[in-house]
Amino acid sequence: MTLNDRIRDFYDQSTGIWLDTWGEHMHHGHYGDDGKAVKGNEEAQIDLIEALLDYGGVTAASRILDSGCGVGGSSRYLAQKFDAEALGFTLSPVQATAAAAYNRAAGLDNRVTIKAQNVYTLPADTPAFDLVWSLESAEHMADKQGLFELFYRHLQPGGKLLMITWCTREVPPALMGQDHRLLNKIYDYYHLPPMVPVSDLRDMAARAGFASIQTDDWSEAVAPFWGKVIQSAMSWKSMRGLLKAGPGTLRGAWAMRYMQAGYRRGLIRFGVLTAEKPLG
Repeated sequence: MTLNDRIRDFYDQSTGIWLDTWGEHMHHGHYGDDGKAVKGNEEAQIDLIEALLDYGGVTAASRILDSGCGVGGSSRYLAQKFDAEALGFTLSPVQATAAAAYNRAAGLDNRVTIKAQNVYTLPADTPAFDLVWSLESAEHMADKQGLFELFYRHLQPGGKLLMITWCTREVPPALMGQDHRLLNKIYDYYHLPPMVPVSDLRDMAARAGFASIQTDDWSEAVAPFWGKVIQSAMSWKSMRGLLKAGPGTLRGAWAMRYMQAGYRRGLIRFGVLTAEKPLG
């Protein structure tokens, strides 16, 4: 079974319980720069979207590519905020089906399209985008250099890329044996290729042709998230859902403790990158 097959099956199995517990936004929340703000789950997730827009200086968009979109929570939010069209890609048919229902309920099915398709297969003749949105999906992509090159090709000049992805800490100092053991567990449970430091992503973006590249580490701002996810999983409703969802979802729930450990040790970082395609 390929990596993409495993990712698809994981999200096909686990998406339902996430939607029942957390709703349509399938990403971290933002709890203030110091991670100490008290917020509800959806409020914190929306605040992460707004923080990324603010960091990237994006105040308008007309055509948006949402790479690794889940059930299209960001696609719909951005389409409504900017009165824009959005095209999202997920490997999971279950997520695409759920997204279509959300789109209809929001009255956005004429402006937001979610496809169960690998974003790397985006046709070359697709009309260009002025915003590429990649929120907690690039960690699943093995060919990250190819991903930046794809984004660059499909952006119009002056268009912007906004990305958040799971990263490892910067080196040196070199990762130790215990670091690699913890990372390998996270890779296995969450179906990830090896992660890289955010500085590597900056270099890849530059090689792809991007300019005005900014990077940051928002690990502190999202620090409460995994504790809240674990807490929500302990409810009776969630426990029943976990048991029904199957072994892959149970393994993912078990792996949450490894993510917490990775953040505590400073090994896992919440990387942010924004960039622009030059006009000339």
